[in-house]
Amino acid sequence: MTDAILTHPENVEPVLFTRAKVEWLPWLEPLAEEALTPRHIAALVEAARAKSPYFRLLARDPDALEHRTRTDKDIFYNTQGGAPRAERELAATVVSRLNGCIYCASVHARFAATYGKREEDVDRLLAEGVKAGLGERWNAVIAASVALTETPSRFGPEHVDALRASGLDDLGIADIIHAAAFFNWANRLMLSLGEAAPPLQSA
Repeated sequence: MTDAILTHPENVEPVLFTRAKVEWLPWLEPLAEEALTPRHIAALVEAARAKSPYFRLLARDPDALEHRTRTDKDIFYNTQGGAPRAERELAATVVSRLNGCIYCASVHARFAATYGKREEDVDRLLAEGVKAGLGERWNAVIAASVALTETPSRFGPEHVDALRASGLDDLGIADIIHAAAFFNWANRLMLSLGEAAPPLQSA
């Protein structure tokens, strides 16, 4: 038995990048929340993610989901040295902006703006794209993230040197690389499994 393909003819996909909340509609049926087993819940890592159709869809392969989620959380939430949270989120936002993932860009733009306290700069990045000049340090993060996104082999010593010159140490540089690389993969997964949608309207 094959899974039915879900279509959303009523959906008008957003076309503008924004920090506002964006929804996501799957093209394959997620597991129903009441069908989640203890193994599925463990794979979500955070039980609240059971509300998300994206994570309930990924829960069809709980082993892969758990590895994906623990990797994600270690890259973005690990506070044992490394890059500030704002710059990890900036890298994810840059990659998502370049790859055209409006949903992921909205999520990580909110985090970058909140942790960096640079709402106007994040909005410029979303509006103008990855060529927006945001100062030496953020520009170094943007350039490294763009290189890793467009052609990973383009990322070279000059990007490392620019990140180091901006004040990041080796752990911080590794964090930027991991955040950008992870979201190159995460964007492609999300873009292949569903579509962005405007925020749900309250009744």
